[in-house]
Amino acid sequence: MVAVTVTIAIETPLQDDVRALITELNATLHALTPPEHCFHLTVEQMAEPSTTVLVARDEHGAAIGCGALKRHGDGVGEVKRMYTRPAAQGRGVGGAIVAQIEALARAEGLTRLVLETGDRHPAAWRVYERAGFTRCGPVLDYPDSPYSVFYARAL
Repeated sequence: MVAVTVTIAIETPLQDDVRALITELNATLHALTPPEHCFHLTVEQMAEPSTTVLVARDEHGAAIGCGALKRHGDGVGEVKRMYTRPAAQGRGVGGAIVAQIEALARAEGLTRLVLETGDRHPAAWRVYERAGFTRCGPVLDYPDSPYSVFYARAL
């Protein structure tokens, strides 16, 4: 297997290639979960000061993955908008993005990370569990839904 160089950096989501990545993410989620049970941030919401977006790019500069840290009160950060394009899955991109989100949260003094993901996303569950997250009940203001799986991690 040929090693692939991936860089992950804080970027604005208001770029055409990142918008395209988020459009793919939304289509993937809507294929697995009824829209009323999807809790997306729009690209514009992702660009707000309370949220930092990380973009993974391959050796050619193509956006292949993303994730975001959304800050809430009381030292809580939320992992949002995690996605890796199918062709790049299985290479550790998601785990690397989560690690950078965690490092950013720690550097800012946050004490807990939480997230909501879908009930039909076992690959995502593996990424979060490998990163030290454990399943929990509903977090923040999310409703308790059979379509949601919640995770938390103390920092």
